Amino acid sequence: MTATRKRLLLGALAALVAGGGYFAWKKLGGSDLPEGIASGNGRIEAVEIDVSTKTAGRIREILAREGDFVEPGQVLARMDTMQLEAQRRQAEAQLQRATIGIGSAQSLVTQREAERTAAVAVVAQRQAELDAATRRLARSEQLAASNTVSVQTLDDNRATTQGARAAVGAAQAQLAASEAAINAAKAQVVDAEASVDAAKAAIESILADINDSTLVAPRAGRVQYRVAEPGEVLSAGGRVLNLVDLGDVYMTFFLPTEQAGRVAMGTEIRIILDAAPQYVIPATASFVADVAQFTPKTVETAEERQKLMFRIRAQISPELLQRYIRQVKTGLPGMAYVRLDPQAAWPPGLTGQLAQ
Repeated sequence: MTATRKRLLLGALAALVAGGGYFAWKKLGGSDLPEGIASGNGRIEAVEIDVSTKTAGRIREILAREGDFVEPGQVLARMDTMQLEAQRRQAEAQLQRATIGIGSAQSLVTQREAERTAAVAVVAQRQAELDAATRRLARSEQLAASNTVSVQTLDDNRATTQGARAAVGAAQAQLAASEAAINAAKAQVVDAEASVDAAKAAIESILADINDSTLVAPRAGRVQYRVAEPGEVLSAGGRVLNLVDLGDVYMTFFLPTEQAGRVAMGTEIRIILDAAPQYVIPATASFVADVAQFTPKTVETAEERQKLMFRIRAQISPELLQRYIRQVKTGLPGMAYVRLDPQAAWPPGLTGQLAQ
């Protein structure tokens, strides 16, 4: 076979392959779709979750590798907690000291109350002495009028009465001071109790940080990336792992205004992936953009890129995803077909084997 004939044969084969591909595209993805059926291409996407640190610290260990499937609550990584443990012990010592302070303050209150009781007794005693001195002075003044007692006696009784009155004032002042001391001692009790509450709150906060230093999976999914490695020091909010929630998988595609306006929430959609064209994946419309936007350049032709398009999300049911959890992969390209008219019949290529 000559070189010229070989080139002609290769050219014919290439044309045949190209024609077959174009025919297949026209059957399902082109303009030959029946009335009431629209299509758009896109990629499989999923909700991504960043597993991050709450506080700054050093990564002690990472227990998950890229590609691992994880369950909710599964431990993924642990941060170093030596400094937090030291802070916890310090807070516990402060709690113990504050607890002792409550007992000391309560004892002081008891002491001040006893002093007040004694001060009350002294006031009563001094008041009785004043009453006796007052009566004695009154008698002396009556007797002095008739020269029955000497002036010296009268003066002595007057001095005694004044002294008794001063003693009553001093006792009352001492009583007031003891009452003020009681209030101060009670304030110390309140302060000590507040110190206990503050120490307990500090311990709870530190324990929360210690618990948060163990990073767990918030939901089931697959580890997509290990952003950091053991030994690295991260700031607060530093990413350690990136998870893909395989229970929330969808395909985003775009439709022009005329078609997008006919898509309602819950509209039936069928997806065919390039990697598994023998399967038809059922889905429903879970989101229709309310604002038109330019179509991404990676998914439309040059002419269509200039048109305003609406973003549609085709949601795959979690039950179906759970049955094929090991086969679910994000980033896979494919086509989404929307039944705009509920009465429209699916074309033959979309009535094949439905994934169930």
